[in-house]
Amino acid sequence: METATAQAKAAPPPRLRERYENEVRPELIERFGYSSVMEAPRIEKITLNMGIGEQGPRSDSPLEAATEQLATITGQRPSVRRARKSIASFKIRAGMPVGVAVTLRRARMWEFLDRLISVAIPRIRDFRGLNARSFDQRGNYSLGIREQLIFPEIDYDSIDEVRGLDVTITTTSRTDEEAFALLLGLGLPFSPEGRPGEEDVAAAEEEERRKEEARRRAEAEQAALEKLKEERPEAYERRPREEEEEEGEEAAAEGPPRRAPGAPPPEEPKPKGDESEESE
Repeated sequence: METATAQAKAAPPPRLRERYENEVRPELIERFGYSSVMEAPRIEKITLNMGIGEQGPRSDSPLEAATEQLATITGQRPSVRRARKSIASFKIRAGMPVGVAVTLRRARMWEFLDRLISVAIPRIRDFRGLNARSFDQRGNYSLGIREQLIFPEIDYDSIDEVRGLDVTITTTSRTDEEAFALLLGLGLPFSPEGRPGEEDVAAAEEEERRKEEARRRAEAEQAALEKLKEERPEAYERRPREEEEEEGEEAAAEGPPRRAPGAPPPEEPKPKGDESEESE
């Protein structure tokens, strides 16, 4: 009886995880030819970082405000990040708190990603798609959010100042193309420019187009030259004297003739003084 009650009270599984297991993962296995289900890429964790910034006019403690806001967004208490070394130009000393961070895994990770895709991103002003070039060549994706107000959990009247945060999605993908296919299947709205896997095709097509234009230009120039030769043949005739001069220049450039293998070396001319002594 107690087991049945516990199962009835258990939270339902995240819907985005069910979508991954039922739709996205089979598509990835079919597309990339994985031999095992465990080989298919999956999301490992999501990390959120929020900087403290300068002290706001209505808050005595920016650290507490940032901690409370990030905890409200993620449902998990963040950890404080401190400076590793002192930087005088930024007025930072070693050990001073500079931000807060949260690492989400399992159910909370899927729930946050679902809220990010379905609710938060559509509330971004002048949104034109996520940058598809923000992969790190290892299958991980990072995006920056300028305002924490896109999350409906944050009340506009209760914040001390507008803060941004960074979201890093860590996957088990080996390449950016696999990670892009995974996140695109989960519903992240990427912009059409710079998508992994499509850049190589576009670059190859552009290179082929440039080569084709150069070939056509060369053919047009050669045809124009042939036409000019037919219209004015006397302007392109080479005079005999010019041909002889060019042949002499070519011979001088080639140097003395090469000696055949086994032939005796040519005799060196004797100086005039030696000839006079022999005659005496």
